Amino acid sequence: MKLILKERLISWFDSFNIYDEDGNIYFKVKGKLAWGHKLVIYDAAGREIGMVREKIVDILPQFNLFKDGEKVGTISKKLTVIRPKFKIDFNGWDIDGNWLEWDYSIRDKKGHRVAAIYKKLFRLTDTYVIDVEHEADALDALMVVLAIDAEKCSEEKKEEKKDEKKRKAEAKAVKMGK
Repeated sequence: MKLILKERLISWFDSFNIYDEDGNIYFKVKGKLAWGHKLVIYDAAGREIGMVREKIVDILPQFNLFKDGEKVGTISKKLTVIRPKFKIDFNGWDIDGNWLEWDYSIRDKKGHRVAAIYKKLFRLTDTYVIDVEHEADALDALMVVLAIDAEKCSEEKKEEKKDEKKRKAEAKAVKMGK
């Protein structure tokens, strides 16, 4: 089963729909105002079925995963030098991705593929395909994808803040030099 996640070009709170291969809405994701990322997942009928919530107090990004209001797992980024690695405390799954953070495989305890996630390149907005082996794992795989995407978004915002701070410091130095 393939699910398509297309993020909106402009969205105040990370809200978007997840489509099946036929273009039907399969899940809806709505970002909620919170300290850190909080993404609530609804089924096509609008019932809340899951949530991904960023835990802010850790040095490395960490996300708690909820189904029907109950915490079911955690995904956190590991400290690595070359390629991103995430630790999943969820379903006994393991995950790894390429160094560009765009392609991932999720495997179960026995090493069987649960899902493959890849980013479609050259799109106006971020578009991911979640190729799930069994439909029953679709929500769980989506929560993993949302956590990884939220982590990447947080990292990009940190870099933007660093760049802005550097530009301001350089502008101040130039101004003082005159």
